[in-house]
Amino acid sequence: MLKRLLWILLLTLPLHSANAKTAEEKGLAIAIEADRRDTGWISQTANMKMELRNKQGQTSIRKIRSRTLEVQGDGDKGLSIFDTPADVKGTAFLSYTHATTADDQWLYLPALKRVKRIASANKSGPFMGSEFAYEDITSQEVARYTYKYLQDEKIEDRDTMVIERYPTYKNSGYTRQIVWIDKKMWQPIKVEFYDRKNARLKTLTFHNYQQYLGQYWRPERMEMVNHQSGKATTLTWSNYKFKTGLTDRDFDKNSLKRIR
Repeated sequence: MLKRLLWILLLTLPLHSANAKTAEEKGLAIAIEADRRDTGWISQTANMKMELRNKQGQTSIRKIRSRTLEVQGDGDKGLSIFDTPADVKGTAFLSYTHATTADDQWLYLPALKRVKRIASANKSGPFMGSEFAYEDITSQEVARYTYKYLQDEKIEDRDTMVIERYPTYKNSGYTRQIVWIDKKMWQPIKVEFYDRKNARLKTLTFHNYQQYLGQYWRPERMEMVNHQSGKATTLTWSNYKFKTGLTDRDFDKNSLKRIR
């Protein structure tokens, strides 16, 4: 399996040390270790509030239920169900993330009573009008990028490792991303996104991490700011649950129309 091969590779790349000869080796080793530490939660559910803000500061709010299934050897499966406002109620987004090939994604639109497949070329488009692209909200598999270690850096009271990652899939909307990974949690606390012209496009920050089951760290809030448009999106998370008993049947595209 792909993840197992990556873990084996990690053993040959001493983590974040002088023995890792190149910046590329260090960057990959950090990414693999962060992935390893967040493996084994099997399935997850959570509630999410999405707040959209335009350049003038006007806001709109959407409430969403999130379900995720961990997949060994490939990317995870995710399902987002919109409960409010009324004009998007019942909309459901289903994603099968893949590590090295284009994701499979579908959107159920209740007004049309049909399931729409999202073309792989549209992964850089905005998700439901937010500042998150479709490619931002799927699982960030190690093999989706190549890596380079940049430096250690202290952000406020946090010690971080800074890596640069470059998408390996041709339809990405980004040339590169810079990721600050907390040394204690092995989770990102900031990501900067650079567009296809290599100009800074967006910054994502993670806030108020909490630990679950003595191992898994999850943020209570995520802030995505678009520097080019002046727009922003805040995701506020609550009611995280793990090992919930979800199976592949709960992520079947044929059942999207029946989801409540």
